[in-house]
Amino acid sequence: MNLTSQQTSVLIEDLRMNLDGLSCRYQRAGAGPALLLVHGLMGYSFSWRYAIPVLAPRSTVYALDLPGTGLSEHSTDLDCSLAASAKRLLRFMDQAGIVSCDLLGTSHGGAVAMMAAALAPQRVRRLILVAPANPWSTHGRLLIPFLSSPVITPAFLQLAPRLRILQEFYFRRFFGDTRRSRPGALEGYLDRLHTRSSFEYGLSVLRTWKRDMEELQAAIPRIAHIPTLLIWGDRDGAVDPASAYHLKAQFQNCRLLILEGVGHLPYEEVPEEFNRAVALFLS
Repeated sequence: MNLTSQQTSVLIEDLRMNLDGLSCRYQRAGAGPALLLVHGLMGYSFSWRYAIPVLAPRSTVYALDLPGTGLSEHSTDLDCSLAASAKRLLRFMDQAGIVSCDLLGTSHGGAVAMMAAALAPQRVRRLILVAPANPWSTHGRLLIPFLSSPVITPAFLQLAPRLRILQEFYFRRFFGDTRRSRPGALEGYLDRLHTRSSFEYGLSVLRTWKRDMEELQAAIPRIAHIPTLLIWGDRDGAVDPASAYHLKAQFQNCRLLILEGVGHLPYEEVPEEFNRAVALFLS
């Protein structure tokens, strides 16, 4: 699959809408049934630059920068709990005129996608979950309460936007093989991590993490009937690959694709293989 030729042949619209009083950026491309892409915690629509051109010929693809991320506005009093984020995603669908969709979410965005589906299961045809945050993953259980503690948070917000070396280190940890990081990827992600508001959003998400995972576990039975594709890298250091099997068991019709040697960002690390799997599932 030639990513370059695909990218040049698809028109991607860069649009904005007012969502809960905030100006939010989203991209739209293609024609056909709606496919909504939900990025991870420190990602934004940039995450889908290889996926949109390949998926647009068969779907109308929407990629939102969630409020507080990417090129969308941030508010210090934004409720970033999982339920609030899921409800905002459904309001985005309302305003964009999306009655129902195939819903693809990665990492924290995967948890948002599952919760949104649980709140409105009639609006989600199929789920594609890429290493989604879930109640069975043990990764980060010590780090999350540490970073979100009242003592650590102020110092973290002062230092994190300035520590480019630390940002690069964590970005590279998301790859199973850093040699597969493509030109411009590091700069594209870190470009949105130079402001305090980017980290405020992330910490706001972490503050309700334990309760969110409990609520998600209780909500998953409501989406067990939705056809689902799980995609995971076996070298994922952010969301435990072993949790994939626990999550798969919650669904009645679920396929699990484990990518060997791949980390937390398969759409970055092996985009051709990732796009092929998603396109096959949607076909």
